[in-house]
Amino acid sequence: MKFQIEDVTVYFPYDHIYPEQYSYMIELKRALDAKGHCLLEMPTGTGKTIALLSLITSYTLSKPSNPVKLLYCTRTVHEMEKTLAELKLLHKYQLDNIGPSARMLALGLSSRKNLCVNPGVVSAENRDSVDAGCRKLTASWIRALAIENPNIPTCSFFEAYERAGSDAVLPPGVYTLQDLRVFGKEKGWCPYFLARHMVQFANVVVYSYQYLLDPKVAGIISKEMQRESVVVFDEAHNIDNVCIEALSVSVRRQTIEGATRNINKMAQEINRFKATDAGRLRAEYNRLVEGLAQRGNLPVGDTWLANPALPDDILKEAVPGNIRRAEHFLSVLRRLVQYLKGRLETENVEKEGPLTFVNAVNSHVGIDQKMLKFCYDRLHSLMLTLEITDTDEFLHIQTICDFATLVGTYARGFSIIIEPYDERMPHIPDPVLQLSCHDASLAIKPVFDRFQSVVITSGTLSPIDLYPRLLNFNPVVSRSFTMSLTRDCICPMVLTRGSDQLPVSTKFDLRSDPGVERNYGRLLLEMVSVVPDGIVCFFVSYSYMDAIVNSWNETGILKDIMQRKLVFIETQDVVETTLALDNYRKACDCGRGAVFFSVARGKVAEGIDFDRHYGRLVIMFGVPFQYTLSRILLARLEYLRETFQIKEGDFLTFDALRQAAQCVGRVIRSKADYGMMIFADKRYTRHDKRSKLPGWILSHLRDAHLNLSTDMAVHIAREFLRKMAQPYDKTGGGGKKTLLSQEDLEKMNGIEGMMF
Repeated sequence: MKFQIEDVTVYFPYDHIYPEQYSYMIELKRALDAKGHCLLEMPTGTGKTIALLSLITSYTLSKPSNPVKLLYCTRTVHEMEKTLAELKLLHKYQLDNIGPSARMLALGLSSRKNLCVNPGVVSAENRDSVDAGCRKLTASWIRALAIENPNIPTCSFFEAYERAGSDAVLPPGVYTLQDLRVFGKEKGWCPYFLARHMVQFANVVVYSYQYLLDPKVAGIISKEMQRESVVVFDEAHNIDNVCIEALSVSVRRQTIEGATRNINKMAQEINRFKATDAGRLRAEYNRLVEGLAQRGNLPVGDTWLANPALPDDILKEAVPGNIRRAEHFLSVLRRLVQYLKGRLETENVEKEGPLTFVNAVNSHVGIDQKMLKFCYDRLHSLMLTLEITDTDEFLHIQTICDFATLVGTYARGFSIIIEPYDERMPHIPDPVLQLSCHDASLAIKPVFDRFQSVVITSGTLSPIDLYPRLLNFNPVVSRSFTMSLTRDCICPMVLTRGSDQLPVSTKFDLRSDPGVERNYGRLLLEMVSVVPDGIVCFFVSYSYMDAIVNSWNETGILKDIMQRKLVFIETQDVVETTLALDNYRKACDCGRGAVFFSVARGKVAEGIDFDRHYGRLVIMFGVPFQYTLSRILLARLEYLRETFQIKEGDFLTFDALRQAAQCVGRVIRSKADYGMMIFADKRYTRHDKRSKLPGWILSHLRDAHLNLSTDMAVHIAREFLRKMAQPYDKTGGGGKKTLLSQEDLEKMNGIEGMMF
């Protein structure tokens, strides 16, 4: 269908549209017109992605004089593929309606691991090995040698791509990662470098958050993007954590040992070059004297990660004299590594600010702030001079230089925390030195400053007023949408006590109480006998899940549950969990029914959907607070209180409840779907906790469902499931439409036109 929103003709590839999608598009258009940033919370399963894509692409089509580029950021490769599949459908519809003028180029960009087609390289087990394997075949000096000696291996795909030169382009269309690989194989070109080259010319680019938020990657990939771009962060409820991780570094004993090995290897290389090719080291020295830390534009195969500091904070001046010579720089690195090694051998937890740490480094080993600041660029320059290709071997020294550059650059918003062991396992010495960033607004500030509109959207952004404070920006539009439903297909409940009237909670003092464990087990046992198909349970942590499953096993509750449904458990191993999920789905498909035990901050809670019969009920056992004794969390809370006046309790509750909402939101993925949510903890009855849940869950939470015991919950579940089994009118009878056709929209527009 196509319809007008003010001066924009929107092309929407389906025959009907939800009212909330329409309102979402109106708000989004307001933000684009104002060239400002916006925050939009839209319930899961209401077609947020297609609403975003169709409005922004239609907006560009209606304003051909100044087209807008769309940078769509997702968290996982799976989400990226889903977004590109939606875009394919939309693009086909636009071409059918408008013709060739609607042509566009849209592509996904991911790491070499997901795009490489060279069988010898892509077979490596992890991302770093694939990157290094690629460098070994594509670095400029390797290719120069291969011209003289044909026995030196190079990558045929990269060579063909380089030979094609300016002819190596992607024709217009929408390309998923699979399409790019197929196209690359057909033409014999490298899909990874082709995609990286085409990103500058594409109308829509779909990639991961890191490509914009992590300065090391953004410096290479996203620095060419024009200002007239709209950036969308989808599923962005955890965006503050992504920003913080992008600027945090941790150094362990393994890092120190690895860095020492790296330095020795580099020292050997320097001696070898002195003997065989001293001119090269001298050329690097002269270049540094002239003040060029980097060699201008590097060949595309040689580019490596960019500086870990944000673009505005990188010094535009010459490398200090005392680290210009390669051997002098290595001796500085040796002293720094030695100092960090000494700091790791501590008995007590230590915490200090970057300035104190820099002063200590200066007084102990004579390395000043300016030398620290240039560590990363100087290392990069040296690795190019020494022609090092196996970058995966040199990750440790990179980490040390990352750390040094960040410590030397930032005085505020960071802490250095040294812990001799993990508090949860105090008898195992595992010292770690962490440079942790507390200010999420640092990493995202360049994005807000550079692009005209940034859209932050997700199913759970409540309370919506906290995000502008955490990320330090002023949105022009900030809205939370509710779900329009023909029937009440969501049934949230708060369970506060068991059938024996004992309160249930995962509070620390009640958590291991046998009464609480028994009541939680009883609740699940009652539910498996009432609810058909799949049930998903979320626990607050892996350790609590282990403890409670053991206790259920000893008391025989688990055996009783297994007679009704099969039980599958998420573990910390990705492969095991994937296998468990597959079998869980099989058990649901064949009618045996299954229960999936998962962890609120694990992998499953974030990206896996339990739609339709895979999730008819989700139980959240407890309130998923972060581990509140973590030093890093305490330091961050202190910073938030002092800088943004956000109270500790408010932030912790907000963080726990967005996680809980994320977990229970997995159960409903479309309007024809239905499911129940049980919040099993007495603390959810408190208004300050409950009010932080998203509006679309709260609007279905009745007062009668706020303080339930197990037997009452079972009764409500029976009633609800009976009601859901009745046939219903999908378009919505009784004057309340939940699916709008083109005529409905035209009528609405007509009424609005008469009103103004």
